[in-house]
Parts: sequence; C-alpha cells; structure tokens
Amino acid sequence: QVQLIESGGGLVQAGGSLRLSCTASGRTFSAMGWFRQAPGKEREFVAVRNGFTSGTRYADSVKGRFTISRDNANTVSLQMNSLKPEDTAVYYCAAERAGIGLPTRSADFGSWGQGTQVTVSS
Repeated sequence: QVQLIESGGGLVQAGGSLRLSCTASGRTFSAMGWFRQAPGKEREFVAVRNGFTSGTRYADSVKGRFTISRDNANTVSLQMNSLKPEDTAVYYCAAERAGIGLPTRSADFGSWGQGTQVTVSS
C-alpha cells in the first residue's frame, strides 16, 4: 500500500522559514513534489523534483524563496524561506512514476499525502 507521510508545517511570522518533509512507502517514485491549497482557492503547483535527473521546477510565486530537495529515494523536502502571508495554505505532497519528467498538474500525480497546514502571520 502506497503512503505519503508529511511532516513539518505550522505557524510562522512573515519573513520566517519552515521546512516540510514527505516520505513515501510502498513504492519508489521518480517525481515527487508539492502543491498547496488556500481556503476558497484551487489546488496549485508549488515545486517538483525528479529523482532520476535531479531536475526541478517551481511556481513563479515561490522561485528564489523555496527549495525542493530529495533527501533519499523516498523522501522529498521543501525548504520555505522569506515566507509571506499569501503562502498560507494546506500543503500536499504528491508523487508519481513520471520517468524523467517534471509534471506540474495535479492530474499528473496519482499519490498524495494528507496535507499539512502552513500559516504565515503578518
């Protein structure tokens, strides 16, 4: 059974940092990434990393502030710096066997974590 277990998140002041981690069990995935969903908004892509190529892709809104890394074959982390109130959302880990691709659509991912809340106060 495939499971994605997230950790991290919480409450931080604007300008602060948080680190999210996600560990997959039951399968190894080439593409692991993060999406987020704010209240009343659609789920949006944040970042993805491919374990085969080490390639990465980021949403424009987080470029230069967030860094995605693969700690090992089954774990992906998201280092979030210079956080803004608009980064407040539930953050979801996502994973897929995508070969060497860097998918960015939620429909491209078949496995999801339960979500972890990130709240940035102004």
